[in-house]
Amino acid sequence: MSAIGRNEPCPCGSGKKAKRSCGARRGPSDAELARAFLATRSNEAAVRLVRHGFDVIHVLYDEMLDLPGRHLTLQVSLPRLFPPALEALRTIVEHDGDASDAVVDAALRCIDSPQQRAALARTVIELAEAGSIERDLADTVTVDLDTASSSFMRVSLLHAMSVLVGATRTPSGLLVVAR
Repeated sequence: MSAIGRNEPCPCGSGKKAKRSCGARRGPSDAELARAFLATRSNEAAVRLVRHGFDVIHVLYDEMLDLPGRHLTLQVSLPRLFPPALEALRTIVEHDGDASDAVVDAALRCIDSPQQRAALARTVIELAEAGSIERDLADTVTVDLDTASSSFMRVSLLHAMSVLVGATRTPSGLLVVAR
């Protein structure tokens, strides 16, 4: 039995063609769109960064890791309900413990997605366009987000979790206490 062709009537009985009926999704997925956005922006950023030497790149990389602590908008969005891996990280951070790489990696897998990375890239680009951070620093973040590296995602998650449990003040100096 072959699949229904796009131009054949939809089996739901609506009388419409299969390609126009039943809410069939057409076009790229949200994840594919996010990956494409990141790839495009990362290529543009890499062209600008290539003019710097390795020493400057290393300084930018170190500064990149401080950004989520300076800008609340660069902290990952945490879900309302925590899966076990995120809850384990929350508990460790709340009790001033040092989270092992395994715990952080497991928590990161819960929130790391092309959409999350693209949202952070959009935010860092907006901050650069507004003059809140240097363009080279925004470019460094964008390139990092488009690679297999989880460096920026990791520090963004840790800062978000620290602010959530009240272990760290927000960039504006507020201490958030979860109840």
